[in-house]
Amino acid sequence: MSDRLCTVLLYSDDPKVRDRMRLAVGTRPAPGIEIEFVEADDYNACVRLVDDYEIDLLLLDGEASPGGGIGIARQIKDDRDDAPPTCVVLARAADRWLAAYAEVDATLTHPLDPVVAGSTVAELLRRTHAAA
Repeated sequence: MSDRLCTVLLYSDDPKVRDRMRLAVGTRPAPGIEIEFVEADDYNACVRLVDDYEIDLLLLDGEASPGGGIGIARQIKDDRDDAPPTCVVLARAADRWLAAYAEVDATLTHPLDPVVAGSTVAELLRRTHAAA
């Protein structure tokens, strides 16, 4: 049985944050799931990638500037009937209420725990493919 290849879009204006997200999730977060990453460093690039490619999951930096991950998640969910699931990385766990309002599917907090990040992303990808 081969691994299912999933595309995860990493969004942050900071390349170091994108690197930390990539390393925390890894390319094989669970048996049967392999991840390829694409990256965006601004709002327009993020939306363009969602429009142009088959993105399985958005992993968004909630602290990015000027467009934060929560706002981007909400905008994409509002604009698209087929929006991919979203996971936003927050600096403060207290901001989860705002992510819930934006209809984000999951949240993680800085500093990223690789076990939690990998299992959260794997679960979102499993749910997406099970619903398809």
